[in-house]
Amino acid sequence: MQSDAATVAQYLAELPADRRELVEAIRNVILANLPQGFEEGMQFGMISYYIPLETYPDTYNGQPLGLASLASQKRHVSLYLTSIAANDYDARWFRERWDETGKRLDMAKSCVRLRKLDDVAFDVIGEAIARTSAVAFIAGYEELRAGVRN
Repeated sequence: MQSDAATVAQYLAELPADRRELVEAIRNVILANLPQGFEEGMQFGMISYYIPLETYPDTYNGQPLGLASLASQKRHVSLYLTSIAANDYDARWFRERWDETGKRLDMAKSCVRLRKLDDVAFDVIGEAIARTSAVAFIAGYEELRAGVRN
């Protein structure tokens, strides 16, 4: 369910109250832990957190380099964590850390699917966002593009 909203406020206003509550709760954790160098905005119809093009313009698709995105889907809220998908160490850390909370993890490669507030390990999401500096994220992206990292 991709949105045509131009701003985060418009996106949130489109959501039904129960879904807005879940998206806003996750968003608040992301914003509270978002490292310097990243911005919030709309990208690909989702709320996204990225390195602006003014900082790093050399992306493969001409879009800001995205760390995470948050989207309301038909049956759940999707939290896309690109830093987790790009790095086996971080992916393993994330899964292990989530398991420690006792909450069920519904996750594909980079997409964590969340259905209600009780499903969310907010502290783990906050840690996942906070542990990636903009400098390290750019370096990892450049390594991936150069084929240095798997």
